[in-house]
Amino acid sequence: MILLRRLLGDVLRRQRQRQGRTLREVSSSARVSLGYLSEVERGQKEASSELLSAICDALDVRMSELMREVSDELALAELAQSAQATQSVPTSVRPMLGTVSVTGVPPERVTIKAPAEAVDVVAA
Repeated sequence: MILLRRLLGDVLRRQRQRQGRTLREVSSSARVSLGYLSEVERGQKEASSELLSAICDALDVRMSELMREVSDELALAELAQSAQATQSVPTSVRPMLGTVSVTGVPPERVTIKAPAEAVDVVAA
C-alpha cells in the first residue's frame, strides 16, 4: 500500500536537505515542534493543510511545487506497484529489453511507447 503521508514526508525532507537546513531551523521558522516536523518527514504523522503551508513558507517553496513533486512520486510508486502485481513480461522477452535512464527531465516530458507485453516499469 502506498502511503501519501510517507511520500509527502520524503519530499519535504529532500526539500529541506537541498537547502542544507536542519530540522531545528525549519521547525523554528515554521513554528512547529522539532519532534512533530520529524514525524511528518518520516511519514508517521499526517500534516494538516495549515501545517503544510507553514512548512512550505519556512522552506520558501510553493505548496503547488511540493504537491507536484508528491504527485510525481505517487505516479512512480503506482507504476512500480502495478508492475510488481502483474509481472506480465515473459522471461524469454526480458533479455531483449534495453535499460533507459533519464535524469534531470521532468516526468511529464517523458513518453515511452512500446507494446505493453514487452515493457518493464521499475521505479527506484
